[in-house]
Amino acid sequence: MSANPPPNPAELRQVMFGLGLAMLLSALDQTIVVTAMPTIAADLGDPQDLPWIVTAYLIAATVVTPLYGKFADVYGRRRVILVGVITFVIGSVACALAPSMAALAGARVIQGLGGGGLISLAQTIVADLVSPRERGRYQSYFAAVFITSSIAGPALGGIFAQYWHWSLIFWINLPLGLAALLIVNSRLKRLPERRHPHRVDYLGAILLIAGSGLLVLALGWGGVRYPWRSAPIIGLLSASALAWALFAWRTARAEEPLIPLRILRLRIVRDAILSSSFGLGGFVGLSVVMPIYYEICGGMNASESGLTLIPLMVGTVAGATVSGRLMGRLTHYKAAPLLGLGAGCLAALGAAAMMGSGRSLLLLNALLTVTTFGIGAMLPVATVSVQNAVDSRDLGTATASMQFFRQLAAGAVVALFAALAIGGGRAQLLEDMKTDVDGAALFSSFRLVFLALAVCVALSLLFLARMEERPLRGERRS
Repeated sequence: MSANPPPNPAELRQVMFGLGLAMLLSALDQTIVVTAMPTIAADLGDPQDLPWIVTAYLIAATVVTPLYGKFADVYGRRRVILVGVITFVIGSVACALAPSMAALAGARVIQGLGGGGLISLAQTIVADLVSPRERGRYQSYFAAVFITSSIAGPALGGIFAQYWHWSLIFWINLPLGLAALLIVNSRLKRLPERRHPHRVDYLGAILLIAGSGLLVLALGWGGVRYPWRSAPIIGLLSASALAWALFAWRTARAEEPLIPLRILRLRIVRDAILSSSFGLGGFVGLSVVMPIYYEICGGMNASESGLTLIPLMVGTVAGATVSGRLMGRLTHYKAAPLLGLGAGCLAALGAAAMMGSGRSLLLLNALLTVTTFGIGAMLPVATVSVQNAVDSRDLGTATASMQFFRQLAAGAVVALFAALAIGGGRAQLLEDMKTDVDGAALFSSFRLVFLALAVCVALSLLFLARMEERPLRGERRS
């Protein structure tokens, strides 16, 4: 490890700004393309291949996340995050210049290979520079970046596609990526860098890539391109299960597995991953399906429904900010997220109960904002608890593993919520709802969505309550 002094507050702010830009690149491109898809299809043709521009990025970004964590522990954080940003920018330029749908899908794979580790790497670098007791408030800033991008992405994509050209969705990454590259490189070069001798289990990596990639593909296609009980989806799920079984076998026998057993054996790590996976999955699933409700029940257009999601975003950011700042001041730092998740579960049940009664969009949004506040309060506590529990040599691997499982859970919950909201992916039901005067089918569907949300929040609460509350390293703030 370098003997360079730790960063002063000004240097740390500059690093945080650069890391925030890097995170924004990855998080934004998971959502910004969605609202521009019809315009892209009209321009490039081959509309039957349109889902690939989302699926290709999601698969690539998910499968490389654990590898970024391992490489960061071996080769150093700065080098690996620079490779990620450069790869992402190259992929973005290729996307903007793509002459066909097939070329665009291939370029999105390159983007995903670059963007897949940026979020976990940013969290790992902050963990290197800031003590666990101080880390919560910085993790809350990252939570704000991620949640903001999940809401702002679709709005920006629609504006670019409607008023200018869809390629701007990708060209915008060029100045953002170059700025992140310059700031991160110049500042991290002057700061301490942690590197640890590790072997990379490439066979385990191949099995993990196969298992997670096949699973994400099945979740993306199920109920959309193919029925859930169709042969292609069953085949993908079966192949994924086999790859996961082989990965578990390899993990138990490898001298140094991709995700070390010493990390997985820690109950605090398992509980934190499960809590954050159910919580974040519930939020992402909610943000995907709620525009359906707003547009059909509230008679809103796409941009108005996007604005209506802002309170949900604000609730999550506020929860993460409050909880993150309290971590450094409270001995029992789980208290705030436990209370928030408990209130969020009750609010989700309340949202389910009001379906078909008063049907007030204002009240519904208030209840869902309470739910997202609780989810936001959990996120920094779960992340910092994992980083506080593992050795410094495993910091990158543990952080990336948590992000990896969060992404898989988000994909699964989105598929579940979408199936509940639109009857298992039957587009005709959605058209029927538009002409249904009392919206009975819609209210029934979303009652199930909110019940499922309540279950996700309750499980997040359960695993957070089970999680050990270890004292945080570092001095307590006054």
